Amino acid sequence: MLASLTMLLSTAAFGQQSAPAVGYLRTTFSLGEMFTFFFLMLGPIKILGPFVQITRNGDAAFARRMAIRAFLHSCAALLLAVFIGENSLRKFNIPVSVLAIAAGIILFLVALRSVLEQFNTDPDAAPKQYEPNLRYAASPLAFPTIVTPYGVAAVIVCTALTPDYVTKIEIYSTLLGLMLLNLVAMLFARPILKYLQMPLMLFGTVLGIIQVALGLSITLRGLQSLGLLTGS
Repeated sequence: MLASLTMLLSTAAFGQQSAPAVGYLRTTFSLGEMFTFFFLMLGPIKILGPFVQITRNGDAAFARRMAIRAFLHSCAALLLAVFIGENSLRKFNIPVSVLAIAAGIILFLVALRSVLEQFNTDPDAAPKQYEPNLRYAASPLAFPTIVTPYGVAAVIVCTALTPDYVTKIEIYSTLLGLMLLNLVAMLFARPILKYLQMPLMLFGTVLGIIQVALGLSITLRGLQSLGLLTGS
């Protein structure tokens, strides 16, 4: 699934420009494939550590309220981002390919930094301490930890590729399902990290490498679609 994801993204975002927009995304992505794609950029793996760090000095009830608020803020942020993003694309005549290039560059840089930070063994580096405060649910938890900039760009690209109302409902439903998964992950973050820390660290490393490659692929395909780079 992950191996074919880059190819699917490239086909959807930078395929034949003469293809009709209506229903185009439906023929390229299934719901499962869209979910996997968004999981890479908006999924729960990257949330567990920051959530536990932010709620470390609070009790279980505080952590639960923080998770629910972060979920609500994330849903609202995605809806607002999609609305503003689509309108901005039309208003400023920004090609979808250009937005995808920007998303690819951001994804590459963030993912590369994440991978390289795992080799940082500085003994003096101490995690940031947070006082129990629900204002952290909006920032830094909802944005940019859950709703990442490159994740927002990916959602805008997918919604901009199709004006089909039914297909957009499918995208929104997929995103809602992912946000609910994020909520469950936050509610059980402490026991998850307690018993599954090592497998999650390994999976996070693999995920980071996939994101680095995906960011490069998105950028290169965007350049190809603009005629700035040749290739098959």
